[in-house]
Amino acid sequence: MTLRQKISKWICSHQMVLYCYRGIKMLFTKGPVIVTKKAKKVLARQYYLYKHNPYRITQAEITRQQEHIFPVSIKFSILVPLYNTPEKYLKEMIESVINQTYSNWELCLADASDAQHASVGEICQEYIKKFSQIRYQKLSQNKGISDNTNAAIEMATGDYISLLDHDDLLHRSALYYNMIAITTKQADFMYTDELTFSKNPKKAIVTHYKPDFAIDNLRANNYICHFTSFKRTLLDKAGWFDHECNGSQDYDIILRLTEQAQHIVHIPRVLYFWRSHPGSVASDISVKPYCLTAAKRALNHHLERVGLEGEAVDAPKLISIYKINYKLLEKPLISIIIPNQDHIKDLKTCIDSILQKSSYPHFEILIVENGSKQQETFDYYQTLQQDNRIRILTWEQPFNYAAINNYAVTQSKGRYLLFLNNDTEVISNNWIEEMLMFAQRKDVGAVGAKLYFPDGSIQHAGIVLGLGGVAGHFHYTVEKDNLGYMGRLYYAQNYSAVTAACMLVSKEKFELVGGFDEAFEVAFNDVDFCLKFREKGLLNVFTPYAELYHYESKSRGDDKTGANKLRFEREVQLFQNRWKHLLEKGDPYFNPEWNI
Repeated sequence: MTLRQKISKWICSHQMVLYCYRGIKMLFTKGPVIVTKKAKKVLARQYYLYKHNPYRITQAEITRQQEHIFPVSIKFSILVPLYNTPEKYLKEMIESVINQTYSNWELCLADASDAQHASVGEICQEYIKKFSQIRYQKLSQNKGISDNTNAAIEMATGDYISLLDHDDLLHRSALYYNMIAITTKQADFMYTDELTFSKNPKKAIVTHYKPDFAIDNLRANNYICHFTSFKRTLLDKAGWFDHECNGSQDYDIILRLTEQAQHIVHIPRVLYFWRSHPGSVASDISVKPYCLTAAKRALNHHLERVGLEGEAVDAPKLISIYKINYKLLEKPLISIIIPNQDHIKDLKTCIDSILQKSSYPHFEILIVENGSKQQETFDYYQTLQQDNRIRILTWEQPFNYAAINNYAVTQSKGRYLLFLNNDTEVISNNWIEEMLMFAQRKDVGAVGAKLYFPDGSIQHAGIVLGLGGVAGHFHYTVEKDNLGYMGRLYYAQNYSAVTAACMLVSKEKFELVGGFDEAFEVAFNDVDFCLKFREKGLLNVFTPYAELYHYESKSRGDDKTGANKLRFEREVQLFQNRWKHLLEKGDPYFNPEWNI
């Protein structure tokens, strides 16, 4: 059991306490009816996981895979460092390899077990008598997980290397689907979804359905983890395991491999079964700080290699989640653009929060007046203009969110543009810095913030392409204290799009994609804008460390009736026609199995 598994077990135990607390709190605040509905939903999900557990496979499917003829023959070297492995776990691990439907593999076992666990070697020798594909070496001493794994690499003769922990299991189809990825997508680095179990792999504790490769997700946590396979030549280029990162050696090697890989492929199937057992939390308290330190060391080495100035620190709320504090290379002028029509109470709340709470000093505020009728609105504008950081622009044409913002950009002085709704309120003092540290990166297009409804539930934490038919907010209306799917509400990550209710982008990149498309008068202009960045090979980032309240669309009404409904339907059709090719592929940063 790896150190990461120990930490994950610790997290799970604390999450169970949190779930119980939430259930009791909900019982008193919302009543037994709501609690019952919530419980039914949770139980239904657990039943689904049991009924559709990916460990199951039919004999017909096994036969089909065994008879499949691939255009090339690839040999996999499966590396397993052994250390005092319990007999039952060892046998089950070896059997899971022997039973692979793809047969061109070798199992490289590097055994550092002590003298009291001589049975580990004896069991291995018994298997070797029956299966010539199993290679075994008794190490003279235990040098730690990294050096022990390197000893297994020295034994390996395969084209691809695969990593397997000594007490875990592979799905029978694991290598088969790796071969599919190699032969159809030229994969040189692959990873799969995974499942954690206790006694029976058919009964999941938790199933981790992952997104496709996302570098900002990876810099926040080792979401890739298991089951990883990669070219031997790629490993030799990136370097073998580093003992300085013992405890997070898998994180370190994945960072180095993905830096060099040309074709990283996520196989969206649960093909790895991660065992959780009482022995896996031995010496947990003393080991944990060492593991976390090793992870931050691996991340800081990664930043140095890729030429980014910053430091990895522990993220709040969750253990083994990290925050990268990128160094601000400069402090440019930022133009905060706010369209407005009356609703002075909302606008004043927004402006006051910017002026009173923002720790970043170099900004101007451009309020774009469009169609106000109340005299108090114009009186308020007069008072605002006493501050030389604030200018009032006028857009005299009918409301068009995209056109208003495009116009304001032409009047802006800043090198960065911060699009902001008038019904928002700043929470975190360093909201601008937290967004700018990403927006300044050459590989980033738009950066979005974490927005809350007044009750603290989630309004925006990233936009998913195809959700709801076109695009939708992930974790929408999730309760304030919810950690999100696998902790995703508490770390910076990549999304296909972020909302322009609070979005930061450099003016240079804004102009690179031609700004907002004015055909999207109200809806989807921000999503369309972000997808244009994706088409240019740039990333869009959501950061939970820039926090604001958003009172959502008070100024302009809804899209459910009359002319607004017709306009919305036109924009839906336009979006679906333009981005049909991406909608058909599915969002790479979203896994349909996520259940929020």
